[in-house]
Order: sequence, then C-alpha cells, then structure tokens
Amino acid sequence: MFPIDLRSDTVTRPSPAMRAALASAEVGDDVLGDDPTVLRLQERMAEFLGKEASLFVPSGSMANQISIRAVCESGEEIICDDSTHSYNFETAGPAALSGVSIRPLRTPRGIFTAADVEAAIRPDNAHYPHSRLVIVENTNNRGGGSVWPPEQVAAIRAVAERHGLHLHMDGARLLNACVARGLQPVDYTQHVHTLSLCFSKGLGAPIGSIVAGPRPFITRAHRFRKMFGGGMRQAGILAAAALYALDHNVARLAEDHANARRLAAALAEMPGIVLDPATVETNIVIFEVDPRLGSAADFIARLRERGVWMLPAGPPGRVRAVTHLDVSPAQIVAASGILREVCQSAA
Repeated sequence: MFPIDLRSDTVTRPSPAMRAALASAEVGDDVLGDDPTVLRLQERMAEFLGKEASLFVPSGSMANQISIRAVCESGEEIICDDSTHSYNFETAGPAALSGVSIRPLRTPRGIFTAADVEAAIRPDNAHYPHSRLVIVENTNNRGGGSVWPPEQVAAIRAVAERHGLHLHMDGARLLNACVARGLQPVDYTQHVHTLSLCFSKGLGAPIGSIVAGPRPFITRAHRFRKMFGGGMRQAGILAAAALYALDHNVARLAEDHANARRLAAALAEMPGIVLDPATVETNIVIFEVDPRLGSAADFIARLRERGVWMLPAGPPGRVRAVTHLDVSPAQIVAASGILREVCQSAA
C-alpha cells in the first residue's frame, strides 16, 4: 500500500508485460537510421497524429527544445503562457540553446485566446524581437491538467497564419486531453504545425517522447536532436515500451482521471484546503493549503512521514498531486484518510 506516490505521473514503473516487450525488441542503430522498432514507432506516430513524419527523442524537454531550435533564429521570440513547461522547467533552454526570448501571457489555468496572441505579437520594428512561435501546452501542467478546447487552438492557428507565426503544441499529456474530452489526437493536431507527445508520463513508458510535423521540419529537428546529444543507438528497446504503451495504456487514462476526481472531492471537504473539484479535468490535482496548516513544504513533509508523497506547485501554499497507473482506487481512499488526519491535527 505504501508509499502512495502522487508526485508525478513520471514515477510509474514498467509493468512485467512492458518489460517483456523491451526484452524482445528488434533493434538496430537508430543514429544510422536502421533500428526497425524505432522506425515502426515513428511511422505509427506520424499516422496517429496526422502528420507527415515524426522523430523519437529521449525526453519531453528535448522534444520541445529541438522544435524551438528548428523553427526559431537567434533574436526571435516565443509567445506562451507564463505557466508553460518550456518557460518554467527546461532550464532556460530557449535562451541557452536557441537564443530566443519568451513573451509570457498570464491567463486562467494556462488557456489563452487568439486575442491574447494577437495582442502579444510584436510590431515590425527594429527595436523589438521578431515574434516567431506560439506554444500551447495541452494539458497544461501548472494549470492543474487543464484541457484546451480544440476550437480555441484552431482560432490561435488562424492568428498565427495571418502573422506568419509557427504554432507548436507541447502535447506531453495530449492523450489525457483526448480521453477526457472523448476526442482523437487529430482533433487537436490538425490545428498545429508541430507537436510533441510524451510516453513516460501517463502512458507509463520509462523513457521517450515524439516530435511530429511536416517532413522538412522533422529533417531539421533530426539534426538538432544530434546536436543536443539525443542520438541513441539501439533505441528500439525504448521504442518498444512506447509501442506497448500505445496499445495498452491509452484508454485506461480514464481511470487516472476518475481517481483524481475522487481525490479532489475528498480534499474539497477537508479543513484548511482550498480546491474547486470542477477544475480537475484530468489526472492533476492542485490545491491550496491554508497558512494555519503551515507552508506547502511543511504540509508535504507531514504527509510524507505518513507515506503519501506530493510536490509543491509554484506559488506558496500550493500543492500538486498526480494520479497514474501505479496508484489504485484503494490507495486514493487511503491517501484521502491520511490527508484528512493531517488537516484535522493542524486545524
């Protein structure tokens, strides 16, 4: 039963069946372009996401960073929400690796509008950076797993096209959004030029992400994957895990969402916790801790002593819990009981 690890959906461990798929994978040398399992994954993902081609990379951060580098030139600018992963959690990669700046928007739960983008685009003036790229993150992590409406992405694409901007989707948890809304990936991907998707979060693979888009973009992204140190050799072992995850772990994301709603409903009734359960759309639960319960760090430390693991979520007093395939409904019940005890003991 313990620990109940709700820190992230990245903590999942490969199941025995996934490990068997890894062990039996047919492999080659992916840097030389002849790993058959990687090639099969890339072909499948291009079709699945409705794009001409795709590229297997080690991580979501690399997926985003090579996408930025493949699109932007030094001195250009990215428009995104100030909660976006590329802005907050990729060690200033846009500046360090591509020489570009960020024009952050501040919008509810990370979901901005076409009008927000239009207002942020720089005038054509030598004093300003050149607006070049828009990033939408779906689902939005710091927004509590918020889901983008496809029509809102389509409206942003129209603005991007009108102004000559490239639209990229950080779709690390895109399949969570699709399962939550009953949509197919192409319902979103048809509206973006390029996207990334992560296999090592809700899908439960140990490593790997995909970048997808037009073939010339993928050819250029492949060059930057090599430049950034992402060329892997017998990567079919990892691609096999991603293929297994696609076959077995997509529909079950609904179970994670149900567990998140159960946790949110319990939290909302606890003294000293501020949370609107209606904001929990997928597998991420973000709540605020009243100061009388101590800081978020204190609260998390008390939980950890009792076997429930969570992480702080940005501003002081905010805590994040993430459900995933290694957390059962029974563990959600147990975690809720421990949370209630901690809240009542400090109230």
